[in-house]
Amino acid sequence: MSERNTSLASLAAAVLQPGFVGTAPPTWICRWLGDGLGSVVLFSRNVVDPQQLAALTAALRAERPDVIVAIDEEAGDVTRIESGLGSSRPGNLALGAVDDPALTAEVARDLAVDLAAAGITLNYAPDVDVNSNPDNPVIGVRAFGADASLVARHTTAWVRGLQSGGVAACAKHFPGHGDTRVDSHHDLPRITADRARLHAVELAPFRAAVAAGVQAVMTGHLLVPALDPELPATLSGRILGGLLREEMGFNGVVVTDAVEMRGVTDRYGFAGTAVRALAAGADAICVGGEHADEETARYLRDAIVAAVLSGDLPEERLAEAAKRVGQLAAWTVAARAARPGTGVAAAGAGSVVGLAAARRAIRVTTSGPATMLPLAGPPHVVEFQPPHNIAIGSETPWGVAAPLTALVAGTTGVRYTEATVPVDPTAGAAGRPLVLVVRDLHRHGWMREAVARASAARPDTVVVELGVPALVTGAVHVATHGATRAAGRAAAELLSGVAVTPDW
Repeated sequence: MSERNTSLASLAAAVLQPGFVGTAPPTWICRWLGDGLGSVVLFSRNVVDPQQLAALTAALRAERPDVIVAIDEEAGDVTRIESGLGSSRPGNLALGAVDDPALTAEVARDLAVDLAAAGITLNYAPDVDVNSNPDNPVIGVRAFGADASLVARHTTAWVRGLQSGGVAACAKHFPGHGDTRVDSHHDLPRITADRARLHAVELAPFRAAVAAGVQAVMTGHLLVPALDPELPATLSGRILGGLLREEMGFNGVVVTDAVEMRGVTDRYGFAGTAVRALAAGADAICVGGEHADEETARYLRDAIVAAVLSGDLPEERLAEAAKRVGQLAAWTVAARAARPGTGVAAAGAGSVVGLAAARRAIRVTTSGPATMLPLAGPPHVVEFQPPHNIAIGSETPWGVAAPLTALVAGTTGVRYTEATVPVDPTAGAAGRPLVLVVRDLHRHGWMREAVARASAARPDTVVVELGVPALVTGAVHVATHGATRAAGRAAAELLSGVAVTPDW
């Protein structure tokens, strides 16, 4: 390889953020860190417990002290560090429901302590989308809410809270994934708002994030004709360069959402997406959620080099992207040095701050006797499971039956999908309190029908909504604003009248 090609290969490696398989760094990752790789991204497959995670990141840092170690930890339904248990912190919608920015900052700072202790330096959070479309299949409880000003003030609090704990924040999904019924993991969403609406709603939280000093912004694979009628945001120089850089004044790192997502690869190809994103103004290419191997990383690196040599990607643009990644790496090193040392959390330990916040987020609506809570005896809990949201780990547990059983002996539970729900969902609840647990009830017709049948048979039904509470029903309706472990525990405490101290 010529000297120039070697230099270009090093620059190309610097802008990649690949994932890998395993709970320790594979040989190829260690080798690449020595050859210019500037970042890696971790997923739940890489995490066993805090001690193992700290050992993994220490091994990465031994190869390259300033390596950026990223993770997608929203501390809500989307969790990687607690994927096996469920997050012990509430997600954004719960924090928005409380609407106490000081609490939001405290939860984010609490998360940063755990992430920093485990060696994480960049978090792909917060999600600052304005969830103005209640039928959104992929954002929902991941957003602070549907009001732009609320989302903006909690974006500010979350960014400042996380970064005060020594971890770089990354606002996503620019320029806003809230007003869509399409999941960009599967297809390309189209945002039809005009520029005035975009500036008033979708872009307001991103302006707040920039003003708060957010270190990174993640692009959304979104077609926004008012901003660029031809190219999705990830590949649009008008959106990344003209809007984000020039108009909004963002000088940090622009990270792509995963480049293997079908919203872009079905149209532009895998390597084509990466090259076009860099040319448009992206600085870091996130990859490896699905393709986590050296062959993929080499394929993208070589495609970037080839694009420079062919003139499709200016070398100055690639060098600029690598420089910004280096500046973020320097920020993370300084932030770690300034952070007081803390021990790694014990495996399975929950966040006391998070549980307190989840308790505050619960909202109860009654159409029957207020004396129905706490429940009069061991209940029968029926949980309705919607189709899987790909952004949420399939391994992450959720529900109310398990935490309620831990508090009330004799509690029974069953879980149904659309294919398995019986004609009579109340079977097994005779003479006992009945609790129905739903997620985004308003979005699933089969679930609404089952709840209606159960409520007709049992007018004293208690409904617990773990998703967006757009449809309130039942004699008692309990909204947790998320399906986290913290939310399930807080709901179980409310239903049982039992709160255990110490928490967790």
